[in-house]
Amino acid sequence: MKAYLAFVKKEWTELFRTYKLLILLIVFLLFGLMNPLIAFYMPEILAAAGIDPSTLGLADPTALDSFAQFFKNVGQMGLIVVVIVFANTMAGELSKGTLVNVLTKGLKRRTVVFAKFTVASITWTIVYFVAFAITYFLTDYLFVIGSFSNGFLAFFGLWLFGLFLIASVILGGILFSRMVGSLLFAGGLVVVMTLLNIVPTFQKYVPATIASVNVSLLMGTLETSDFVPALIICGALIVGFVSASILIFDRKQV
Repeated sequence: MKAYLAFVKKEWTELFRTYKLLILLIVFLLFGLMNPLIAFYMPEILAAAGIDPSTLGLADPTALDSFAQFFKNVGQMGLIVVVIVFANTMAGELSKGTLVNVLTKGLKRRTVVFAKFTVASITWTIVYFVAFAITYFLTDYLFVIGSFSNGFLAFFGLWLFGLFLIASVILGGILFSRMVGSLLFAGGLVVVMTLLNIVPTFQKYVPATIASVNVSLLMGTLETSDFVPALIICGALIVGFVSASILIFDRKQV
């Protein structure tokens, strides 16, 4: 446990010194501010561009539009930023050989994997909550937040998918020992899931579903039974990817 905590401390220190944590906080803080503001001022933005919102069939903005912006911004650009920031967390160590000294001194390889996944997951949780909290309270100020269906599941699903991508880049980093390999591995998984999502039969089982149908879940147009299977499979894959990372790393020459 001491070795694990020491390595976690090392990862946190590196996040601070490389300004990665600061960058993530700023990005997600901006997302939190942008989501409700874009929704609230969209009619004025369109009018300034010479477009009549009524011709596009757009009604007056509501709290749902603000949350839709949240899922769009955080679920797309936000996750891309997170993947890029952590794509080098294992790949960088392996390509530079910086783990050789600590491993030869007795640090278990599984400790490295657990510590890196822990720090990346906590960081993602913090910035996600920052974006959500700002979006929620500013939305509550600008709009009237009514009751939504399955609110917890909708926001929990996107958070869980973020953990899935973190586990993916860690596994990719171990497999290929290069940042580009880590990115391609995670990106390839997303492409495969996107293609599978085209087939209606597979939609309720593909992990990417929990990051793409959140608004439908909030509106109640999507049944919980069509969301939970993908949620469970996503959780199982996270455990599987972390386990695979440990098994492969144990047998990998550093």
